[in-house]
Amino acid sequence: MTPFTLQAPAKLNLSLRILGKREDGFHEIDTLMVKLPGLADTLEFGESDEFSFSCDDPTVPGDEGNLVVKAARAYEAAAGISCRCSISLRKRVPHGAGLGGGSSDAAAALLGINRLHGFKLGVEALHEAAASLGSDIPFFLTSGASRCTGRGEIITPVPQPPVLPVLLLKPAFSVPTPDAYKRWKQSFQVSGISYSQQEVQGVVLENDLERPVFEKHRFLAEVKQWLLDRDETHAAMMSGSGSTVFAVLKDPADAESLAAAARSTLDPGLWHWAGVTEG
Repeated sequence: MTPFTLQAPAKLNLSLRILGKREDGFHEIDTLMVKLPGLADTLEFGESDEFSFSCDDPTVPGDEGNLVVKAARAYEAAAGISCRCSISLRKRVPHGAGLGGGSSDAAAALLGINRLHGFKLGVEALHEAAASLGSDIPFFLTSGASRCTGRGEIITPVPQPPVLPVLLLKPAFSVPTPDAYKRWKQSFQVSGISYSQQEVQGVVLENDLERPVFEKHRFLAEVKQWLLDRDETHAAMMSGSGSTVFAVLKDPADAESLAAAARSTLDPGLWHWAGVTEG
């Protein structure tokens, strides 16, 4: 088979509500997620005598701890075969950012491996393999926007929200997702920061994880409030468990100047990306 590539797009949580703690230790959530097709990792697949994995980002683990490798092992277990393929990952989505980069890579790995091995697994089996690896991963097996419930693995397609022009800002540090959820119940709001629901073109923006994350990482609260106070933005919110904060822009043409102002005012090391949500 000729080598082929798959894109692994980032995601944004347009809403994320935590409904409570589950008996299995996870949290019951209700989240609306959309993809960012313009911000994606690339996975290249080829046939090989044995499984191999490589990544162009030296900060990403290349061993059994990587979600792509875990996806290959989960596929082997589900299909009862040994994977005979090479996967090369080109990273563009920052990790530890609340953008689902690793989860999207794992989903793309499952789809690519399945293609290479004659589609041995059907949709349901792929979903089960994905859900066993992480709560976000089944979402990336689907197209379009979805409302994700349970611990995130129950996927319900929804009508595509309006296309939103967005600017993403991320500092150098990451936020561990388990820590954000662990601290959710006992956390408090930071004074002077708006946590209110926001509405843009009929889409309600809210994120219950802002409270525990902002309490521990005050800089992210400052980034959100700074964006909210700018004339160029309709709304601003943290995505997932952070550390990315995004703004919905009134005019997409303002993205680069706003990013430059953020670096000048807040942190010269801020990473940024500007584009639109999936339409």
